[in-house]
Amino acid sequence: MAEINHFEYGWITPALSYALSVLGSILGLICAGRIRTARTSGQRAWWGLLSAWALGGTAIWAMHFMAMLGFAVQNARIRYDVPLTVASTAIAVVAVGIGLAIVGTGRLNPVRLIAGGVFTGAGVAAMHYTGMAAMRLNGSLGYDTDRVVLSVVIAVVAATVALWLAMTVRRGLAIFASALVMGVAVNGMHFTGMSALSVHRHERAAEVSGAGVSTLLVPIMLAVIFGVVGLLYALLAGPTDDDRAASAYLDGRRVLDQAAEPSTPAPDPVGLRARSTLGRPGTPFPSRRDTSR
Repeated sequence: MAEINHFEYGWITPALSYALSVLGSILGLICAGRIRTARTSGQRAWWGLLSAWALGGTAIWAMHFMAMLGFAVQNARIRYDVPLTVASTAIAVVAVGIGLAIVGTGRLNPVRLIAGGVFTGAGVAAMHYTGMAAMRLNGSLGYDTDRVVLSVVIAVVAATVALWLAMTVRRGLAIFASALVMGVAVNGMHFTGMSALSVHRHERAAEVSGAGVSTLLVPIMLAVIFGVVGLLYALLAGPTDDDRAASAYLDGRRVLDQAAEPSTPAPDPVGLRARSTLGRPGTPFPSRRDTSR
């Protein structure tokens, strides 16, 4: 059995992975808050997609890959299967998106929350072990069953709590505190799953195919950066609750002002309105001024 090191670069990779999970959680919770205030189904779908990308793509998957940078096996070179790595990203985003759709359509109740949490948690666990299966090295991977089950339970509980927070938290300080808790839960699930791993080295050295960490790091970091910038732009450009309240207030004032204005008659430069009353029953004829002297 080969020796495994989960913290090859010390505290740097776990600190960065935790920071990514907190950042993604903050953005995801804010976007989820916009789902509740959206006026149309299209707006709800848009904010749901952004929230799924923030939570699934940044808080979960980018955190997973950043933590994997610190993973090393003694005397073994690790590479990654690119299609499986991309598939793990899609699994995380889709799982979170479906979970948000389950709890976000209709009134939130325990049945919806548990169903969304179980589905999302299973998706997060599938993302993790798909990402692990994407590793290529001169050895075979083994897992401790009890710790795998524990990691799945943590994923389900963390996902359920995350969905509940996404549908209930509104204030800035509460969002930040919730993101800190979610970061702990996501990282706890990841390192619990990693602790279940064991590697058995092959006697014969074999050629290992796949992309190296340095090859994947640049596109992944660029995707994270552009994704975060895009999310921030969407949040800043989208109307907030205060904007909607101010718009509604101005619309109401405009209606009241129009109702309070006295009605002014249309211009009548040639006296047509006065002439139109002549000859009506009960309308006296104008008296003629006597001009004779």
